[in-house]
Amino acid sequence: MKKENDQMSAVREIIERYDGRESNLIAILQDVQNEYKYLSEEALRLIAEELGLSTAKVYSVATFYENFSLEAKGKHIVRICTGTACHVRKSQPIYEALRENLALTGKRKTSADGLFTLETVACLGACGLAPVMTLDGEVHAKMTPENAVALLDEVRAKEAAGQ
Repeated sequence: MKKENDQMSAVREIIERYDGRESNLIAILQDVQNEYKYLSEEALRLIAEELGLSTAKVYSVATFYENFSLEAKGKHIVRICTGTACHVRKSQPIYEALRENLALTGKRKTSADGLFTLETVACLGACGLAPVMTLDGEVHAKMTPENAVALLDEVRAKEAAGQ
């Protein structure tokens, strides 16, 4: 409970930095997300209350922009390119293999252990290396479903060894 109170105090501080102005809603949402890696339901409610907006209005802004996440992100971010070059070179089976490996169902993007978040992006700008994925911003070229799963297994092993 204390952690939640500390978190809401930090959200209040962010709102105060923007003088509690409704016109700064997007900047406030960005700062809160930068701080906590996602926008919690509690944070959205507090922002709405402090700015004098409905929760529905704040939620609609947070869900309109793809950059905002309402789900806590994992420690490691995996992005699969779905652009034309990667799609043609079979990025979809890589995505499906990783979803299965991470036991993701429905719209869930983050593994139950909180270690990985799997996302798709329209283009990573590395078409000549297709199909491409990134792991924590590092580009991995000419991926296969097997290589992608092996990469996650390596990260798990390092995490288990405390590295």
